[in-house]
Amino acid sequence: MNTDRLQGNWKQTKGSVKERWGKLTDDDIDVINGQRDQLIGRIQERYGIAKDEAQTQVDRWMKSDLNTSEERDTLRRKAS
Repeated sequence: MNTDRLQGNWKQTKGSVKERWGKLTDDDIDVINGQRDQLIGRIQERYGIAKDEAQTQVDRWMKSDLNTSEERDTLRRKAS
């Protein structure tokens, strides 16, 4: 998932964010609002980790979430 897609699909994606980073509050989620830098900053703050570690976690999550979304789309097309 790229940054544009993160912003565009924030309503669908925020559940996955809360599942992955459970220490983020609903207020955090509202402030993040699909902004990658905000997500990284909030993760860094809530988990007490370095910025580069938070970036690595977000990048891995975004890549994984994109693959999962593409697989779901492929399965839906095949089922139609």
